[in-house]
Amino acid sequence: MKRSLFVLIAVSAIVAGSVALTAQNPPTAPMGFFVTSTGLGNGANLGGLAAADAHCQKLAAASGVPGAGARTWRAYLSTQGPNAVNARDRIGSGPWANAKGQIVAKDVGHLHGDTLELAQLGSNVSRQTVLTEKGEPIPGAGAPVNQHDILTGSTAAGRAFPAGEDHTCNNWTSGAAGSAQVGHFDRTGGGNASWNSAHPSKGCSQPNLISTGGNAYFYCFAEK
Repeated sequence: MKRSLFVLIAVSAIVAGSVALTAQNPPTAPMGFFVTSTGLGNGANLGGLAAADAHCQKLAAASGVPGAGARTWRAYLSTQGPNAVNARDRIGSGPWANAKGQIVAKDVGHLHGDTLELAQLGSNVSRQTVLTEKGEPIPGAGAPVNQHDILTGSTAAGRAFPAGEDHTCNNWTSGAAGSAQVGHFDRTGGGNASWNSAHPSKGCSQPNLISTGGNAYFYCFAEK
């Protein structure tokens, strides 16, 4: 009887200790979202969507985050024209976490505030959660060099703009003529602090993107 009681107490202590340890060190979600730590070197000429996706995949594989390279990565970019592509349709269903395991959005609707309730809730995309694949922040508004402009080519709903005025630097193939719609990852500055659709850039070249407050960075999401 005493032995059974001792065993029961010991097992209970082990279970309690395990629960306490889990509470102190909760499991984190795998990385499924980051902003690129580097561009492709030619302004908004990313070589098209496929090349932008490949850049996301390359950075994820080199990040050192366990399992990141085994996931399928997509650049959060829209295109325009007859075969327009919506950024929101490229990134899977979520949820997505950054390199530190912080959830930035539960699903596509949460990410874009598709309903009034979700819009009021807001996604968790912010200066604190937008990290590179290495888990590092990038400089935003107020830093000596502001790089908060992130290429998206998208409306606030994550969709393509109508054909006509260029918002994608010729579907991410121009490093000169045209313009790119950008978001503010830190949700600060200008008349619109949207994370994905704040304003158009001055142009598509690297110098023009830098002068607007960016550095040709873009968001990457794990599709699966």
